[in-house]
Amino acid sequence: MNNAITIQRIFAGYHDRPVLQDLSLSVREGEMIALLGPNGAGKSTLLQVMTGWRPASQGLVRIFGRDVHQLSASERARLLSMVPQELEVPMAFTVEEMVMMGRTSMLNRWQGPSAEDRRIVEQVMIYTDVLDLRDRVFQEMSGGERQRVILALALATEPRLILLDEPTSHLDMNHRLEVLELIVRLNREKGVAIVMVAHDLSMAAEFFPRVILLDHGRLVADGTPETVLRPETLEPVYRCRVTIHADPECGALRIFPRRA
Repeated sequence: MNNAITIQRIFAGYHDRPVLQDLSLSVREGEMIALLGPNGAGKSTLLQVMTGWRPASQGLVRIFGRDVHQLSASERARLLSMVPQELEVPMAFTVEEMVMMGRTSMLNRWQGPSAEDRRIVEQVMIYTDVLDLRDRVFQEMSGGERQRVILALALATEPRLILLDEPTSHLDMNHRLEVLELIVRLNREKGVAIVMVAHDLSMAAEFFPRVILLDHGRLVADGTPETVLRPETLEPVYRCRVTIHADPECGALRIFPRRA
């Protein structure tokens, strides 16, 4: 299996403030990975470097074997999609109009959507369970509904890789579960590689077979939840003591901070 992402000795940051320091990692096609770490660890910056939106001062980023900065915007859009925490939409677009935006990179400048574009848009709306909401205005929807629409928009490009920046951070536990189960389905049924920034360590342990832990822009640990989410690894990174045990019903790790 080939790499979806290859990152070699990346240095990146903001103006004179370094964030990522000598960071190397790879993501295989079809993998599902959670990026973990405290605030300021460099997780969101790493996603921006992966997309090519934030250039690295040193190092190399390859997307499916090609230098990310040698890809045109439309080529990048066909290979990967980015799902933010929230999407600010200034105009009153309907759900269907929002999802159709995902086909923009496939169209010529003066070309309207084809029958095939409309078929794909309807298909991804069915897949993300928003077809019945197609005429609703995006801004008037609940947080969970909006996140499903954003995932449908991302899927409409038919990407091979989806990057997600804390997509469940503002959702209640029921909608969080819905979005996570949809992400797992995308990975299993469509073979889409998933890289997701997460703060909930227990959630990451339950849903992601591989987790990567960052701290101060450096890679601290990379492996299965059982090998990475251990007190001796987490406590120096999060600066607190933790309690870890396996859930008696599902076996997934549960991680809790301990009061001093």
